[in-house]
Amino acid sequence: MATIYDVAKVAGVSPKTVSRVVNGDAPVGEKTRAKVEAAIRSLEYVPSSAARMMRSNRSGLIGVITGAIARTAELSDPKGLPDLYIVQGIQQIIAQQDLTLMIADTGGSFEKVPSLIRTFQQYRVEGLIYVADYHKQVAFDPVPQGCPLVLANCYDASGTPAVVPDDQSCQKSLVERLIAHGHRRIGYLTLDQDMLATPLRVAGYRDALRAAGLEFDPELVATGYKLTDGPSHEWLGAALDRMLALPNRPSVICCGNDEMAMRLYGLLRTRGIRVPEEISVAGFDNYRTIAETLYPSLSTVELPYAEMGRRSAELLLSLISEEAPPPHDPVRVPGGVFWRSSVIDLEPDRQTSKGG
Repeated sequence: MATIYDVAKVAGVSPKTVSRVVNGDAPVGEKTRAKVEAAIRSLEYVPSSAARMMRSNRSGLIGVITGAIARTAELSDPKGLPDLYIVQGIQQIIAQQDLTLMIADTGGSFEKVPSLIRTFQQYRVEGLIYVADYHKQVAFDPVPQGCPLVLANCYDASGTPAVVPDDQSCQKSLVERLIAHGHRRIGYLTLDQDMLATPLRVAGYRDALRAAGLEFDPELVATGYKLTDGPSHEWLGAALDRMLALPNRPSVICCGNDEMAMRLYGLLRTRGIRVPEEISVAGFDNYRTIAETLYPSLSTVELPYAEMGRRSAELLLSLISEEAPPPHDPVRVPGGVFWRSSVIDLEPDRQTSKGG
């Protein structure tokens, strides 16, 4: 007796496509439908009514694995919860499709992910999204077939469909905007060099300088944050002092994130340097609780967390419906520049010299 897999093989399509033709529960192209129907006739395939009912009984459930819930105690932390914003973006798309989002929290332990995946499969979720707390590379045990997986804010070495921030284009857009406002000596206090985002953002910084015909000065780039130490005035202050000691110090300093920019405001003021009159400051993230409440308000570039969530959900839905093949490379999502009053507008030919 022929099976659905026999029909799929003869027609040159997936078993899921055969199921769609048999059940009529999703659109199928006319040419594809004709091939499937011809294979059904040639093999005299008779679908089981019980199996057909089971196949058409979709769960309507989408699983999300995240660590955001376990970190809700940190909501007072002004740097925010990026993975929570990603989950909110996912929910927006899932709700539009009348599907239900099931969320499981890792409790901060990546080792729990495989067991959470198995639990979700017991509930017959139609697809899974894993959400990381920052842009990183992860490693997953193979996920059983029939349950598409999308990685959000991370990627792996095996090519699992992924959605990540376009750190390079974000930093380039910000520096281009600074150059357009007359800045030529642009300092950059980066995140930890071991963070995946750092070399990408430095590349974007250099891209913008190159496009404007400006020479890259390595003395204008320093690490202002270490993962092992966390936010530290001592580490950031030492990097700032080296930059201020340059014969031709920067007219503006970019920071690896808005939290660093907030700390930089205080460090500059304790050194008697006014922001932005003597040195301008720019951030990265667009955490509005920081950017809009600082004085002066902070110019920054947005890490598009909500949009990454929406793109992740859309990608997963396309994988579930087989509307498009999975992307070979991670989907990179750019963010916009939010221009506020922490950057002074210089004359195009003006460069800040020693002493401001």
